[in-house]
Amino acid sequence: MDEDERQRTAVGLNDPAQAAFAWARFRHIMAWMILVAVVCSAAAIVGLAWVQGPLRRITMLAVIGGVGGSIVMAGALMGLTFLSSGTGHDEDVERFGD
Repeated sequence: MDEDERQRTAVGLNDPAQAAFAWARFRHIMAWMILVAVVCSAAAIVGLAWVQGPLRRITMLAVIGGVGGSIVMAGALMGLTFLSSGTGHDEDVERFGD
């Protein structure tokens, strides 16, 4: 199979156009999730400061790492799931098992 024929039959992330679309969608999801993480981390810090009084720097860093990190990790896993499903990798695995 030559290079031109391989590109015509490419599926999923092997197809450059579909790969570009899928990774752009993943980056879009991640951008929104980072924004959500920043807002939630700020809200948690404000809430803690309101209840506990002034917070130390290490407490704020822990909240940012815990709240923000959890949200970003969830967004990354969700985005990779959409990437895998949207590019046909899930179907490839099902066909591989047959």
